[in-house]
Amino acid sequence: MAAQKSAPKPEAPAPSSTRRSEKSRRAIYDAALTLVVEVGYPRTTIEGIAARAGVGKQTIYRWWSSKAEVLMEAFLDLGEEAARAAGEEPYAIPDTGDLAADLKGVLRATIDQMTDPRFDAPARALAAEGLVNEALSREYVAKLLEPSLQLYVERLRTAQEAGDVRPDIDPRIALELFVSPLAQRWLQYTGPISYEYTDTLVDYALHGLAPRAR
Repeated sequence: MAAQKSAPKPEAPAPSSTRRSEKSRRAIYDAALTLVVEVGYPRTTIEGIAARAGVGKQTIYRWWSSKAEVLMEAFLDLGEEAARAAGEEPYAIPDTGDLAADLKGVLRATIDQMTDPRFDAPARALAAEGLVNEALSREYVAKLLEPSLQLYVERLRTAQEAGDVRPDIDPRIALELFVSPLAQRWLQYTGPISYEYTDTLVDYALHGLAPRAR
């Protein structure tokens, strides 16, 4: 009996260009965030990011025009990944009926993130670069900061509807009473940041500085 020829093996499918691009993109994100932590933003370069990610410089420049843009996108992705891992998508400040407790809880979570080196170093780098790069600063505010602040606005509006906050206040201004001091203290090292500090900020914001009626 003549030997039968074995059927030719099907060719392995070519790697998807989309899959390759996503793999490279994630490697670049990881490289940018790691280098900022290890060597600081000033010493982080496109060349260094490319070498750490195992890609060519041209790959990075095909998607971004500067290391600031790379870091911005990587940092936004880091926040989204953290939210997904915590099951917080979409996220809203809890409404337990106790406004003070809800605000203190979310600010404590903010402290945890601020003191996490994965977030601290890139966030400081972006804030510092934003001082001299208006376009980057506006993008940072629009894509990252303002969506977070709107969560406070929504919670304060709910509190207004429940009668827990004066109806005449502007929630967007009111939130700055506890968010802005924390941001300043963190960014400029004017004092330690702690749960006790943010709890006090909330108490001062909600109850004011004038003596309370007996």
